[in-house]
Amino acid sequence: MNFQVTVLKILVSYPDGFAVMADLKRDMAILATSGRDWTERTKRLGARMPDLDIFSQGLVERLNGGWRITEKGRGVLEFMEARPGKPDQASDPPVGERLPATPVPRLPVFASGRSQRLQRRRAARERARAKAS
Repeated sequence: MNFQVTVLKILVSYPDGFAVMADLKRDMAILATSGRDWTERTKRLGARMPDLDIFSQGLVERLNGGWRITEKGRGVLEFMEARPGKPDQASDPPVGERLPATPVPRLPVFASGRSQRLQRRRAARERARAKAS
């Protein structure tokens, strides 16, 4: 369960929601060794969707040596991250039908030197992929 939540969180952080396997594995290793906070957070998020299966539910698709989060996957992640206890939650549609109305804008990240290097590498790879297409 924690693995699947982590995959969703990683993929949503990439441009277009796509990450090659090497990047995905590296990010997973970083998060897996980041301490108890991440483990507790993914358990808490996973508790909102106990039957989560990212591939059979169509939340993540396999493409060109990597994985991409689908719009449905973004919607499920948004549901898991929503604060519980909303007054109108009983009338919400089922999770499979819940999709964000508009794409969520990426916020600027003010990060450490290592994170900035990773972001520059990701951007360079995306530019190279765009040129190759």
